[in-house]
Amino acid sequence: MTVIVSILLAVCLVGLLILGTPICIAIAISSVVAGGVALDFDMMLQTGAQRTFTGISVFTLIAIPFFILAGDIMNQGGIALRLMNFARLLVGRLPGCYAHTNAMANMMFGAISGSGVAAASAMGSIVGPIAEKEGYERDYMATVNIATAPTGLLIPPSNVLITYALVSGGTSVAALFIAGYIPGILWGLVCMVLAGFLAHSRGYKKDSQKITLPIAMKITFDAIPSLLLIVLVIGGIVAGAFTATEGAIVAVVYSLILSLCYRTINLKKLLKIYANSVQMTGIIILLIGVSSIMSWVISFVNIPDAVGELLRGVSESKIVILLIINIVLLFVGTFLDTTPAVLIFTPIFLPIAISCGISPVEFGIIITFNLCIGLITPPVGNILFVGVKVGKTTIEKVIKPLLPYYALIFMVLMLITYLPFLSSYLAYLAGYPEALGPVSKDMLGLTP
Repeated sequence: MTVIVSILLAVCLVGLLILGTPICIAIAISSVVAGGVALDFDMMLQTGAQRTFTGISVFTLIAIPFFILAGDIMNQGGIALRLMNFARLLVGRLPGCYAHTNAMANMMFGAISGSGVAAASAMGSIVGPIAEKEGYERDYMATVNIATAPTGLLIPPSNVLITYALVSGGTSVAALFIAGYIPGILWGLVCMVLAGFLAHSRGYKKDSQKITLPIAMKITFDAIPSLLLIVLVIGGIVAGAFTATEGAIVAVVYSLILSLCYRTINLKKLLKIYANSVQMTGIIILLIGVSSIMSWVISFVNIPDAVGELLRGVSESKIVILLIINIVLLFVGTFLDTTPAVLIFTPIFLPIAISCGISPVEFGIIITFNLCIGLITPPVGNILFVGVKVGKTTIEKVIKPLLPYYALIFMVLMLITYLPFLSSYLAYLAGYPEALGPVSKDMLGLTP
């Protein structure tokens, strides 16, 4: 029965996606059809309806629309330009200063807004034209922008991690947020190292603009209110002052007040921001609801156990099993967006990862990291397409320059997979001992 349901579920889902069916409808139909084989079809329809409403009736989910709204307000509220100027102040004296500025600004703005697409769009359109005037090639700048934009999905706050916390059965959002810092920063740093090496080989000069102390102080002063948002939201969540949901509301209020103080948002623009946020929230909530049906079907017919036995039939080595999981997730990420991929594959691979000694927190970072790579990979990489558009270039011209970035990012993925304490130890120090899996505890000498 498990094999039949698994094959039917996969065939229906892939077939519907090939036909161009919206992902929400495809997940719902394939789940009900596959589940109808294991249960009476009428009972499956009733169960599907119940699971849909149960899946979205979770208090933690309220954080998602508020973080989306906060990100939209920040994107339209003049915060991006101030963060770009601050990043330029920090790295302007390095070779390839505009590439470093773009990368660091993506890390900061992506972390604040929680959107890699917003970061790529905002920073690419601001830094790109300035760099081009200074003699930087469009393809070079577009490549750096694309390669570093996903870091904001790992550096908190991150809606992807909130979604994972829900579907994984209640993993601590705060622990996931803290665990995302080191992998996200490592991703950005390796890209900056490569960008600096390429800039030096091409003879790109340092920032020619001399920044006096008063100007530097003004740039820093302008950026501090935006940067304080991270301290306020993440610090409040970690300190226990408020939950992730309450932190999202704080982020909205703070970013709105900041944008009004900057006088960059009026009533007309604010209504448009609300409309965009509602639309995006509706899509994500519907995805979570229908994916709850698929998660229930997957658990009911014991697909995770079957997949685990299949992987162990290939190899008993935990190293090989984790490598196979990574390869599958990398492949999936090139075709599915992060949210549906997390919803579909977390119930399948999380039990296997736990059996390999990886904690739910560590696996949350691994799956998110994999799927973030898919955002900059053809054929369905959203950040890739946005970066190409704002960089005024083509996919054909950036794919080859992106290859060394892919290689370095994959190396970081392997590090956090086989040295999982790189992501979880920070959360452990912050008071979340459950963040460390048995493998990490053994590596750190914490196993009794």
